[in-house]
Amino acid sequence: MNNNKLTHHTIKLNGLEISNKRPLTLISGPCQLESLEHAMMIAEMLIEICARNDFSFIFKSSFDKANRTSHLSKRGVGIEEGLKIFQKLKENLNISILTDVHTPEQCELVAKEVDILQIPAFLCRQTDLILAASRTKKIVNIKKGQFLSPTEMLQVCEKFTSTGNKSLTLCERGTTFGYNDLVCDMRSLEILKKSGFPTILDITHSIQQPGGNGSESGGSREFIETLAKAGTAIGIAGVFIETHERPELAPSDGASMLPLSQLSELLGKIKAIDNVVKSFD
Repeated sequence: MNNNKLTHHTIKLNGLEISNKRPLTLISGPCQLESLEHAMMIAEMLIEICARNDFSFIFKSSFDKANRTSHLSKRGVGIEEGLKIFQKLKENLNISILTDVHTPEQCELVAKEVDILQIPAFLCRQTDLILAASRTKKIVNIKKGQFLSPTEMLQVCEKFTSTGNKSLTLCERGTTFGYNDLVCDMRSLEILKKSGFPTILDITHSIQQPGGNGSESGGSREFIETLAKAGTAIGIAGVFIETHERPELAPSDGASMLPLSQLSELLGKIKAIDNVVKSFD
C-alpha cells in the first residue's frame, strides 16, 4: 500500500466529512434493534444531544448479533424487520446509519438501506465477506480482530481496496488479554492511522469482558470515559459508543453500554480535547 497517497484520506457522507484531521464523529445507538419505537426514541435523543455538543452523528444498531456467547441469547429482530426499521429511521429522521453484515449474501441487500456496512471483529479476515462489502461501493467500517495486531490490518486494507473502493474506516476494539478480558493499546490507533484511512475507537467493545458472566459477556463501564479521553487525545476520526436508556435491561452488551443520560456530559469533555488536539495540525 502506498501510504503517501492515502494520508489524511477523507470520506464524505451526507454532508459529513470523516477523517483523522476533521472534527470527531460519534457512532452511537443501542447494541441491537429492539423495535421501531425504541430505535426512533434513541435516535431522536442522540440527534438532540449531538446538536447540543456540536457533534457529527451516525446511528448504529444491529439487526442480528450473530456472535452471542450463548445460543439462547437474544440476537435481534432479524434482517427483514431490521431493514424496515432502518428505512423508517432514514425517512423520518434523515440520519446516516451503520450496521453489521455477517455473510457475503447480506452485503448487497443491506447496502440498499444503510450508509455504512460494518465487518465485525471476528470476521475481519473473511475474504469473501470483505470483498462483497467492498463491491457495494458503500463505506465499510472494519473492526480489527481482537486476535490481530494493528499492523496485520494493512493486509485487510489491501484486500478491501483491491476492488477499487477506498471508502474504508478502520476500527480498534481492544486485544485479547488472557481469558475474558481485553486491553486497548493506544499505540494501535497510531499504527492504524498510518494506513491513511479514518480510524475509529470502539470504546464499547474495548471494555467488554467476553464470556465474563458465563452465558453472557460482562463489561467495565467505569472505564468508558477514560478510553474516550485517551483515544480522542491521539487525534482520530471517530468514537463508537453504544448507548441505551436502561443498559441493565438491554438484550445485549448492557454491561458495556453507556447510559444515555451520561452521554452529553462525556461528549462535551471529549469535544474539548478534540478541538485542542486538532488545532495543532
